[in-house]
Amino acid sequence: MTNTEFQAPRSAVVTGASSGIGQATVRALRNQGWTVFAVARRADRLEALAQQTGAISVPADVSVQTDVEVLAKTVEAAGGIDTLINCAGGARGTEYWADAIDEDWEFMWQANVMGTMRLTRALLPQLRQARGTVLNVTSTAALASYEGGSGYNAAKAAERAMTQALRLEEVENGLRVIEILPGLVQTEEFALRRLGSQSAADSVYAGVDNPLTAEDVAEVIRYAVSAPAHVNLDEIVIRPQAQAANHKLIRNAK
Repeated sequence: MTNTEFQAPRSAVVTGASSGIGQATVRALRNQGWTVFAVARRADRLEALAQQTGAISVPADVSVQTDVEVLAKTVEAAGGIDTLINCAGGARGTEYWADAIDEDWEFMWQANVMGTMRLTRALLPQLRQARGTVLNVTSTAALASYEGGSGYNAAKAAERAMTQALRLEEVENGLRVIEILPGLVQTEEFALRRLGSQSAADSVYAGVDNPLTAEDVAEVIRYAVSAPAHVNLDEIVIRPQAQAANHKLIRNAK
């Protein structure tokens, strides 16, 4: 028996759906027949994704409480969900702590921590009723800090701690809580947004033999949320073979 047999139709909210891992996750779940509410700030990209996949476009900024409230009501009115996949987040800057930029840290805290908290809080009544799943995409940056990463390390470590607490708090409500921790993933925007130029972004992946793709991570997410309800993959670290640890990355691997 496969992990998707004999299951009722499934429905999910996926954040960060306008690009990268979030968008790839929307595609993976729609290919499996899920109803998917695709959430991001960029309405034009969501609409294009909806036309391509049949996902339901819900433009919203999950770091804004009023947007979250409208989103939760929209999803409930459409029949509710059994799964929440928090992919929205991001990194900005590589400054050492001595040169930390307040605005960058505030962005990372809002995008990775407060947005995840606000949306999960708003959707918990639906998820409890469905005895469903919350999956948070954090990062191996939550496991090991590095120079120039203190703001992102802090945000992702906080999101990881939240995920662990949620698992303890909601187990009696039948809620399954999963954490995916990707290492080096080559996407169209993550490094570009963090570093500010295409050349700097390209240098992150230069010489790396087969960095992970958004589709690689999305397939792990799809499997984790599609497993039978009694199977909880508490946490999954996924890296390219060339990356043995955050500090051990082989370039020009053969």
